[in-house]
Formats: sequence, C-alpha cells, structure tokens
Amino acid sequence: MSDSLRELWLRGIAFNAAAPADVLICLLDEAAGEAGLLMCEGRDLPDAVIDAALRHPVERIRRALARNLHVDPARLAPLASDPSGLVRAYLARGTRLQPRWVRPLPADILVTFLTAQDGGEDGRVTEKDIVGELWSSRQVPPSFPRDMAGHDHPALRLYAAFQWQSLTAAQRKALLDDPDPAVQDAARKSSRQLDPEAVEAELPPIGSRHAVSVLSTCALSPAVVEQCFADDEVHPLARNRHTPADALARLARHPDAEIRRLVATRPDLGPAAAELRQDPDEDVRMRARLQPFIRTWAEFQEVHKVVDHGPDCTCPITQPATEPSPDWYATCAASEEPVLRRVAASWPGLPAELVGTLALDDDEEVRIQLACHHPLAPPHLLLDVFVTRPAHRPHLLTLPAFPRTGRTHLIGHPDPEVRALAAADPTLTEPPLEDPDDAVRRAAAANPTLTPETLETLLTDPRTAEGAAANPSLPRPPHARTPRPLPERRRHPADGGPTLRDDIHVAITGMAIAVGHRLTPARRASVSKTPTAPGYLQGQHRDVPGERA
Repeated sequence: MSDSLRELWLRGIAFNAAAPADVLICLLDEAAGEAGLLMCEGRDLPDAVIDAALRHPVERIRRALARNLHVDPARLAPLASDPSGLVRAYLARGTRLQPRWVRPLPADILVTFLTAQDGGEDGRVTEKDIVGELWSSRQVPPSFPRDMAGHDHPALRLYAAFQWQSLTAAQRKALLDDPDPAVQDAARKSSRQLDPEAVEAELPPIGSRHAVSVLSTCALSPAVVEQCFADDEVHPLARNRHTPADALARLARHPDAEIRRLVATRPDLGPAAAELRQDPDEDVRMRARLQPFIRTWAEFQEVHKVVDHGPDCTCPITQPATEPSPDWYATCAASEEPVLRRVAASWPGLPAELVGTLALDDDEEVRIQLACHHPLAPPHLLLDVFVTRPAHRPHLLTLPAFPRTGRTHLIGHPDPEVRALAAADPTLTEPPLEDPDDAVRRAAAANPTLTPETLETLLTDPRTAEGAAANPSLPRPPHARTPRPLPERRRHPADGGPTLRDDIHVAITGMAIAVGHRLTPARRASVSKTPTAPGYLQGQHRDVPGERA
C-alpha cells in the first residue's frame, strides 16, 4: 500500500462520523501524520478524544484543538493556562476560519487570560501578546466590561476602567473611588473622554490616526468642532455620538453626500432629517426615510449593520451590548421599507409567524438576512441561498437547520460546490462517483448509501479513497478497549500496514488501531484506559491545513 493511499485513509478516518473514540485517539500520534491535526481543529470530537488532546504531550495537537470551532469552548478552558504560550495564544486568537457567528469565550477563560502573570513556561510569547490576540479576536462579549467592573481582582477592574463609555454611571463612580491606585488612575484618565475641555487640551494633531479615534468617540468642545470644519476633518464628527446638535445641522447640509449619508439615520438628528428626505442623493433620501423609526442608539446600530452592506456581506455576527425592544423589530418587519425588513430578519429572536412572512418577502436581501441569522429560517430557504449566494455557503453549512436531504435535484448543477452538496444527500440513489471534480467525488464516496462492495473498490482509488474512508457506513469492528495488532497474514509485507480484504473495517479502522501500537508504552497505556464514545460530524471541513512546528 502506497504512502499516499495510507494518508488518504487516515484523513478519511479522522472525519468519519462513526469512527470510535479509541480509533480517533490513535490518530493523535505523530505516526498518523496530519490526520490528527486536521481532526483536532476541523470537527466535533467525542469527550474522550478531547480529554486525550488536552493532555497530549505534542504541542501541535493542543494548538490545533485550541482553534476548534466545533467543540464547546468551556471544554477548552485548560488550554488557557497551558504550559505553552503559543497554545494559549491560539485559544485567544480564535479559530482559523472565523465563523460569522462569533462565539464568545466563557468568562472563566477570559478571567484566566486577563489575570495571567506570564505568557507560559516556554517564554515564546508574553501575557500582553496573548491579551492582544484576545482583543482582536472578537471573542470578548460586549457585556464583559460591565460584568467585571466590580470584580475582586484589580486587573479586571482595570480592564473595565479602560472601557469607560460602556459602563453605567454607578460603575464609573465606584472605579473613580477604587481602592487600587492603578484602577483609580485609569478611571480618572478614562473619565476625561467625556470632558470636552480635557479632550481639547490633550487632542493629538488633527489628521493623525489617534486624533481620528478621539474625534469619533469623545466629547468635543466648540473650539475642537470648529477646527474640524476648518480642516475639513468632519467624518469623525458624523460618527461621534457626542457631536452637538448645531454641528449635526451643518453636517446635514455638507456638500459631500457621504457625510450626509452618515448623519441621515442618527437618532439625535432633529429637524434636519426632514430636509434630508428631499436630498438630491437617492441613498441619502432612503436613509432619511428610516430616521423616524430610529429613536435609540441601539436601534441605530442595528440599522447601521444592514444599511451599509450588500447581499454578499459576510461581516461577523456578534451579540450587541444592548438590543432594541422586540416591539421595535416587529414594527420593522411590517415596514414598507425593505431595509427595515432586512433589519428585522437579522434578529434571531423574531417570532415564528414573522419569520414565515419574511421568508416569502419579495426583497432578496430580506430572505438572505433571515437565512443567515434566524434559527427558524426554513430549510428550503437556507438551501436556496446556498445555491444562489456562494459567499454565504461556509456560514450556512454550520447552521443546525441546514437541510441534509432534499438536495438530489441539484446533482446536475454547473457549480461543483453545489454538486458536492447534492452528492452527500443520503437519499441519492446513485452518487456521482465519476464526477470530474475532486470534491464531488469525495462527497459521493462518503455517501452512506454505498454498499460495502462498492466501498472496497473506492478505497483502492486515490480519487475516492479519502471519501470512502470517511463513509459512516463503513462496517465497524467489534469494540476492543485495548488496540490489538492485526494478524500477520493480514498485514502488508512491505510496510506492515493492513491489506484490503472482504472485511473492510479491518483494513481501515484496523490501520488506525495499528498506529496505536507504535506509541510509547506510556501513551499506549493512556489510550487503552480511555473509554470509547461515539462521535458525530455535521460535515467535512476540507480547508483546514495542518500546523507545522
């Protein structure tokens, strides 16, 4: 048996939904090549396999697990204090392929990162490096600063003090009187964000990157506002919640249509909104028509998420710090304005009866928003969006409601990605094993309708071997808690690997078990003590590369 065929089999086993836990644990050994890394990062795993990977002596295995999107992040908590700083950093950074639904890390993991005194025993990264990865990962929920403002640990109160504008007035007052000098000092410095005179005194040169941040978020004095107009640096003013009313009125008449668009939906716009509804720019007029429906900054944010993006937007979906009321979303769902219906469709809490209505909406973007955001979106809508909008396919495949059957009519679709989806449908009578596309053949070979005789043939063909090894209908061996070597007469004379025979499971799962016999005695003992737990996989993720040390 060639090395390439052996590698394909092992990769297929790694993503076989029916593979026993003891077989998957064997794949964690380096003798199995990249299969274990791909498995640890790219699929859901039985508890026994997670436990084995968490304590695995090879750092690359733990790093791969740290980036797993499919495992409950609470199970990954030990990695936050892993001896390797790189493992910690990988967990803080999040998954390689960022999902649209950004999964926040549990509070205990965040606390571990933010209170760490070092970056790991290996010294390759610092605790500050790891926290930097965390901030850029979007894995910190918006509510976390408020939750930490009264924490016993001063490092967490310090973190809250730096998120000043997300805190309540009572929390700000408490931090200004904090018993820890560092926290108190940070609170005093942060409080200056809302002091126009202090902002003016400390303002960096207008036009610099730091100045843009200040002008976009802080309270501004009349002198600073006038300087912005004089220097034609008004984009930050249009975004700043603290911009005074007289400045907003001037921005609403600015000659640049982009500036007028930025202010047209603000809840504090005032009488200028009526003027903008007659604006010569069509986009400005549309936004101004929405303004009467927007009375809070939470509503503004939800509209802003939709109005500036097209049908193929794949921006991350995060939990907002504050949400508009359900009644507001219901009003949006009944609006004649398509943008407001799109906003309603993007709210996962929309009632079922409104979901049914929006699923039939004449506006395609309403249907797309519903498919990508709402757990009750009908399966046929998810499939329709998958076919018509390739940008959303990776996200749609992660949704529990995505249909696993009813796709056979797509088997002749010109797009190979769509044909691959159809080829995996377990109701398909004849999977397209001879399709010219590799992914379609792989999906067809993994179709559970195939007979053992067909699978035996497919396992010998490099074009289909990986898919066939991933087929959950592959006969399973009698369970043995301790891996046992294959009989000599069934092993390949050249490399000691198993040979194909009528009993396919010996050739496939037996080969993985045989990997376990090349482990060290200590590792073999840990494998033999690990109970078997069945694993199930929603779908294969072929685009997860292995990690190299």
